[in-house]
Amino acid sequence: MPTLAEMKRTGEAIVMVTAYDHPSARIVEEAGVDVVLVGDSGAMTVLGYPSTVEVGLEEMLMMAKAVRRGLSRPLLVGDLPFGSYEVSNEQAVSTAIRFIKEAGCDAVKLEGGGPNSQRRAEAMINAGIPVMGHVGLTPQTAAARGGLRAQGRTAEAAERIGREAQALTAVGCFALIFEAIPAAVTAILMPMIEIPVIGIGAGGATDGQVLVFHDLLGLGEGPRARFVKQYADLHSPMVDGVGSFAREVRERGYPQHHHEYGIAPTELTALQQRLNGPDAADR
Repeated sequence: MPTLAEMKRTGEAIVMVTAYDHPSARIVEEAGVDVVLVGDSGAMTVLGYPSTVEVGLEEMLMMAKAVRRGLSRPLLVGDLPFGSYEVSNEQAVSTAIRFIKEAGCDAVKLEGGGPNSQRRAEAMINAGIPVMGHVGLTPQTAAARGGLRAQGRTAEAAERIGREAQALTAVGCFALIFEAIPAAVTAILMPMIEIPVIGIGAGGATDGQVLVFHDLLGLGEGPRARFVKQYADLHSPMVDGVGSFAREVRERGYPQHHHEYGIAPTELTALQQRLNGPDAADR
């Protein structure tokens, strides 16, 4: 976390990517990213839910544990799922402790910058748990704000985002996510924010950028958000690979001799004798 603060001070861009299992963790580790988020977006990209709301705490902890086993250098942040922190400060602290103690996360992230989120963030920070805030589009409560669409597109809404960002900074959050905010609004708000801000669909004025692992590698399904840039198309070659395997199996082209294990001729003869011996019928 001090490294991220120093990166903001010097203007070095922060790279953040989501990961949801051990293989994706190893890939982002090798790629050299700075921060890894075990996002509740895993509800859709990995678990097949229609939105982030359905994913449970135990499922998030399972994914976080797998990611932790694949990481050594990047900062690991666990996303608090919907329903796991809103009820009370006690609930929020208890949930956050599980991410730190059981899953090995370095910090947690919660959505929203209103008074309730501010209280929960402050309680967790007072308990010694680093917290990343998240303002703008907050998918867990998107239905109440008209769906998955950009936020801060009026002066009043943009001012609210700025106030929420400042409030989360004041209670002690070490960083913020700005999601789906007009770039011009982000540029106006950034000088007001003292902590690192990582953007996703918020323009280039932020201190860094984050994308979902599956989106940037072309593994996602359905239409992509406006802010997503696809850096590779891994879906097609993966389908081709599995299709080639299926075709060879059906054509009896796989396995071939060099895929098989051998046995010494003497042992094979001994096996045949055992199976065909005088008492074979009784076995």
